[in-house]
Amino acid sequence: MDAAALVAYLDAEPGHDVVAAELAGSSVSAVNVAEVLGRAARRGHDPGEIVRVLEGLGVRTEPFTEEDALAVARFAPESRSLGLSLADRACLALAARSKAVVLTADRALARADLGVQVELIR
Repeated sequence: MDAAALVAYLDAEPGHDVVAAELAGSSVSAVNVAEVLGRAARRGHDPGEIVRVLEGLGVRTEPFTEEDALAVARFAPESRSLGLSLADRACLALAARSKAVVLTADRALARADLGVQVELIR
């Protein structure tokens, strides 16, 4: 799950119901969690409270590993034309490592053809 999907859930945006059905037991890269927490802090919310909410929903924050760093680097050439950020590629790296499907609201991420299954929530 990427940051856009978590934000959709937290802000009750379109697609939040799709995310809600997948939260328990889901994994999110620490890089993407940092993105969500930064957004929350900029809006005046307590990032610690967001962490507690995510933990309470059964969302696991996964560390950004050296293996992930290598995958992020390898994804860079192919993803550049899509404008994918380091955080987007970190999400893809975790999904590749754990053989998981990425949930996102980001259409550019969904267009990435990097050997990772990506599903749009809206």
